[in-house]
Formats: sequence, C-alpha cells, structure tokens
Amino acid sequence: MAKPRTAGGAADGTIVKAAIYPSIGIARVGNSPTGWYLGPEVPDPLPQPPGFYRDKSGALKREAARFRVYGLDASDTIVRELTAADAEIAWTVQLANTKAAWYGFQLALDIPEASAEGSTPTTLRNPQVSDRAALAITPRARTVSGRKQGDQRFDDGTFMGKPVTLGAIRTDEAGRLVVLGGHGVSASSIGAKASTFANNDTWHDDVADGPVTARVTLAGRELPVEPAWIVVAPPNYGPNRKSVRTLWDLMRDGAVANGWLPKMTRPSFTEDILPIFQRMAGLQWVNKGFADGFGWKGLFELTPETIARLASPDASNEEWRRVVANQFRIGSLTRDDTRDSWSPVPWPWIYGDAMNQPPALSPRQNSSLSNLQIKALQLWVKGAFEADHDPARPIPRRIEEVPLARQGDVLTKAALDFCLADAFHPGCEMTWPVRQPALYRAPFRFAHAPEGWTEPDFGMELTYARADAPDGCLGPQRPGGITRWMAVPWQTDTASCRAGYDKAYDPHTPTFWPARVPNHVLTRDDYDVVMDRKRPLPERKAAFARRENWDDSLDRTAPYVTQINTMIDHFDRMGVVESLPGPADDDFPAVIEAQDRPPNETPTPERAGAPALFATAAAPDPAEVTDLSGIDKVRRLPPRLHR
Repeated sequence: MAKPRTAGGAADGTIVKAAIYPSIGIARVGNSPTGWYLGPEVPDPLPQPPGFYRDKSGALKREAARFRVYGLDASDTIVRELTAADAEIAWTVQLANTKAAWYGFQLALDIPEASAEGSTPTTLRNPQVSDRAALAITPRARTVSGRKQGDQRFDDGTFMGKPVTLGAIRTDEAGRLVVLGGHGVSASSIGAKASTFANNDTWHDDVADGPVTARVTLAGRELPVEPAWIVVAPPNYGPNRKSVRTLWDLMRDGAVANGWLPKMTRPSFTEDILPIFQRMAGLQWVNKGFADGFGWKGLFELTPETIARLASPDASNEEWRRVVANQFRIGSLTRDDTRDSWSPVPWPWIYGDAMNQPPALSPRQNSSLSNLQIKALQLWVKGAFEADHDPARPIPRRIEEVPLARQGDVLTKAALDFCLADAFHPGCEMTWPVRQPALYRAPFRFAHAPEGWTEPDFGMELTYARADAPDGCLGPQRPGGITRWMAVPWQTDTASCRAGYDKAYDPHTPTFWPARVPNHVLTRDDYDVVMDRKRPLPERKAAFARRENWDDSLDRTAPYVTQINTMIDHFDRMGVVESLPGPADDDFPAVIEAQDRPPNETPTPERAGAPALFATAAAPDPAEVTDLSGIDKVRRLPPRLHR
C-alpha cells in the first residue's frame, strides 16, 4: 500500500475507487486454433525467442490483451492492484464488428482533402442491403470472474445469417481479465473475390472492439470503476519495432492540446527525444531505405558516440543539433505548412493521410512528427532539455519492475506504443476518429455510450460536419465503434500498403506502416550466410545488405486482385521479423532481426456461399495490375490536387 499522505489535502492512501488498465488494450488475430500469448505490458519488453509467435504447425498465435484493476485513493493515485486474492471482481466485455454496416473509407474525414471539390464522397458499404443489422456482428456481452476461468466465447454473432466468432475472454491465476480476438477469418457471403483495398462489399472479417467494465467489491463495499476499451487488430509482423510516431504519441498530443495533461516545458532526452532516433534506426529491419539511412553503417547510424552527442546539452553543439532537427518535417507546429509540403525528402519518410500517387499538393502527402515531438526537438536544439541519458540505466522488462504508482500508465503506453498513428489511410489498429476530443472521457480513455443508446441514422453519405455534430458519431462509442472505420477485410489493406510507390524517386521510401507491415526484410537464408564465419567476409556483407520483399509470398508477379485474395487465405505465410544474435564480430551488429520461415501450406478459410442476398458485382478482371502505383489505395484525390 502506498505511504499515506496528508499535507495540503493530499490523499491518505485509502482506496475509494478503482480503474482498469490498460485504459485501451490491444489484442490481435491469429489463425492458430489454440496458441496465444500476452501482448506487451511494458514499452520496452525483451524480444521473444525465435518461433515464439507461431504454434507447432506454423500457424500464427493470437495476441491477447490482459487487463488489471487498481485501487485508487481520492487523488487518483494507485494504492495497489486489486486481484481475486482480496477483492471480488466480475469482468464484462462486449465485442462487435460493424464494418460492413458502416461507411466505406475514402479519406480521413477530418482532413481538408476529404471535402475538396471532386473528392469521392464517403458512402455506406453494402448499400443494397436494407437489413443493416444483418451486416453487424454483435454477440452478447460476456462476464467472467474468479481465478483461471476458461473461455467465454463471443460466438453468437452473425453476418448475413452466418455465425462469426469474435474471440473470447478468460481470467488468469490472479483473476485478471484476458481478452482474445478472432482467428483472422474473413469471407464474402456470396463467395466473391475481394477487389479493392478497403471497401469490399459482401465481406466481413473478425477484428472487433468494445467496452471493458468491471464490478469490484472490496471489503464488502462496491467501488466505482473507471472503464476501459479493447481493440482487436491485425497481426503484428514486426513485433520488436515501433513507428516514429505511435498512437500513444498522438493521443498524448491531443490530451495536452485539450488541457488534460500539462504542457511540455523541459523534455527528457531519454523519454522524449532519444526514442525518435531509436525508432528510425529500428526500422532498418523492415525497410531497405531506413536500413541504408539509419541502420548499421548507414548514413546516420545511431552509434553510442552519436547518442552521446545527441544527449549532450553543450552549447557548442547547438548548430549541430539544429542541423539534425531541420531534417524533420516540422511545418505543422511552425504553422508554415508549405515549408516542406509534399516533398518526400524530410524525415521521417512515412506517408501521410493525403498520400496520393502522383503526389498531392498537400502538406499531408507525407507525415510529420507529433506536435510534442517537434516541441521537444525545438527545446533540444536550444539545450533546454533534461540531460538524463544513462546507458546503464535499468529498463523495466516486466510490469512488476515498474513503480506501483506508474504501472497503470505504463500498461497503457505499452499497448499504444505498438500501434501506428501514420498514415490514417485508413490504418492498422485504429484511424482518424482517435484525433477527436469528444471520443475521450479522460486521457487515453474512450468515452462509453450510455447503455441502450441508439445512434442516429446518418443517411447514405457521411461528411465530417455531420460526424462531428453534437449528435454525430465522434463522441461516446458503442461496441464496434472504433474498428468500423477500418478496411474490410483487413488483409486487403495490409497487402496493399507498401513502400516507394514513386519508383522514379526511391523504390524504398516513403513507406506506409513498416513497423507492423514490413517492406524489405533480411531473410533467414541470408542471416545464415552472415553467421557463417567460414564464408568470405564480402559474401557475408553482401548477404547482410540484401533485403528481400516481405510480401514475396503473395507472388508479386501475380495480378493485384490475386495478391490481396492470397493474403486473405494465407496471411500466416507472411514472415514475422524476429530478433536473433549477431555473429559477435565487429563487422555486424550484436543483434540482428530477420524474417522467420513461415509455413508453406495452410488450410484455406471457408468462403461460405450464401444465397443472392447481395446484388452481386463480380471482381473487375481487367483492373488487375501488378504495378501497385495505380491501385485505388493510392489514387484517392481528384486530379486537380495532384502535384
């Protein structure tokens, strides 16, 4: 129990309420029938051993989200974790997948390009189906309590009359909640091919989201409990990597802008500045451009000597720091959006919400850092930062190593740090509505719609003005409200998001989501060459420098429609980038990340052929292409907005 405090009216350590953490949990689908693992519970966990993410058959395990209840005092300070050992805890979760009953993705509705003249309107998916409830997978809520309780499955939801399971809940040995998502099963109700990246009518998948609540009784007294939310997302094929701007960064930005968190006045080098450079360096294992720009022996390699210089506030380094900071796209904070505009040259080499091919006349063609990251860099240039870098500092690898008072926030950061904020096109785990203040009840905590509340009918077409109205859809959420904006099925978007669409500029950068969806990887065969010290050094160096296309298993020579449907049926064939030891010599890194060897064959999910409940439209055969620079994923803007 926390030490009681009394000065200045501070809390005395008495538990008066409870809160669920992480406030937003992330689970991920996988096609293993029984295999699963717990998702990250600290922002910097140790890498898992090779083979960890697959079962014995080679299928991908599901990633589970674990939730805990903490007792808080009157100042909202954590006093202790509450478990089945000292409290009665009944967990309730409701999951839903409402993608097919919602609106299709065209662009993030909150950017100007979405409402520009000539832009494609945002209209309902499956508009020919009058029974909209038949398109929504809405199983009943499930409740579980006690220690080591077995699965309560979300298996009573249907899509066009066909049962669809969205996952299950259970408890661990301490009575904590464990949420498992679906198995990555996506299908068309009429057996149609998927033909586009985001809006495939007649299709469903089994990602989902919804509220997490708990009824907590401590010493015979029921406590008020701050609720949480669970989001079930696609697999993480780069489990050791983070994007340059994570979803935690984005939500932190919003919380500060709304006055919920204090403004940044003096950033920490260790917490606020160094991670920017570490993340760009880490992307070397999932993108060839980042490998040569920021990786081992790259143009801007993050060596211990470089880190030491970055960490020093010495006035003699101020111009050097300014030169480094000026490499980043920073227009959003300076209010000079035209400074970098659509140029792909500034860091961090990530596509933006208005990405288009050919490039758009928009500062959102490519991403920038978050406003707080930019602010941290500006203060860093001046030397006005906490020079707190200690290479020998202990890094918590388990949540139990984190001070009790910080455990709740760390659990949330761990979940959201492995989610992407760029680009919302539409995204991997969540998309642009998470930028809207009305979506939250507190920092990093979504608002829940009142029980029994019915959302208005917004009509055939949705605009941002209508979505953002007081009775719009960007306030408190119902089950399925977060993931409904995403691609259906998720596999078609994952298979479409690559790097270097403009080959005349660079075949490797900018890129979409390499931290979750790799672009170029070191193969296990090339890793074996690197590790074989009997081979000539030039041969080993050539193998290390070589990067193969991560999506080669989709057969990049096949038509585009074939590729995205292969991804639907065989998403477990895509490699997971694992952490492996280096050869322990000075010519290569001490730790190397290489793609595992995925299975060659997996069962194909059944595509149930329901009667003609939809007005069938066959997948367009002539539109099949192998050059992805022409697909509708990257042709979202009217010609007048092209460069």
